[in-house]
Amino acid sequence: MSDAPEVGRGTVTPIRVVIGLCLVAPFVAMLWVGSYAKTDPTFIGIPFFYWYQMLWVIISTALTMIAYRLWQHDQRGRRTGAPAEGGAAE
Repeated sequence: MSDAPEVGRGTVTPIRVVIGLCLVAPFVAMLWVGSYAKTDPTFIGIPFFYWYQMLWVIISTALTMIAYRLWQHDQRGRRTGAPAEGGAAE
């Protein structure tokens, strides 16, 4: 084997785990249909089945934005060679 560094291999960091969880959570919530396949409780006359899914549209948007900001933070740190902690203006 050669001593050349492996190209294309990512490093698993805590921030990347959080990014992954932010992106996977909406899929798990929507694929677990048994957790929301009911009509009660209703919200302003809308059955739970529908308003739960609409709520996840908003939650998914927020989680995707958080994941994107964390990814930007991670990439800034990798470009400078050090963690992008505090102080640096965007």
